[in-house]
Amino acid sequence: MKLTHLNPDTLHRNPAFSQGIAVEGTARTIYVGGQNGTGADGNLVGSDLGAQTEQALKNVLEVLKAAGASQKDVVKMTIYLAKDQDANAGFAASQKVWGMHPTTISVLMIERPARPGALVEIEVVAAVGA
Repeated sequence: MKLTHLNPDTLHRNPAFSQGIAVEGTARTIYVGGQNGTGADGNLVGSDLGAQTEQALKNVLEVLKAAGASQKDVVKMTIYLAKDQDANAGFAASQKVWGMHPTTISVLMIERPARPGALVEIEVVAAVGA
């Protein structure tokens, strides 16, 4: 399986994300449902976006690991932020956990995630060679 990052010269290029990704060959697809800043004890890890983003991404990585995948295999990430949150705070926190693994990304501002107190929810789709 081969992942090709699509960043046409006619579009803005950013090292943090890709404009598109093509998956070629036989792949197993992994869908990670929305993860928020909930720790293993079931409690939110903090009340700020940075701490919750770090934990949400750690949760995503744990699910990927259980499927034999990593952030290198992610082809699509969707981030839902509670309204009035500064997306840059979340991006800064994500670099600590996620590193520079550009994927396609969508960031949406919503009223709030379903979990009371949650400021972020992250879901991903990954493709792993079979």
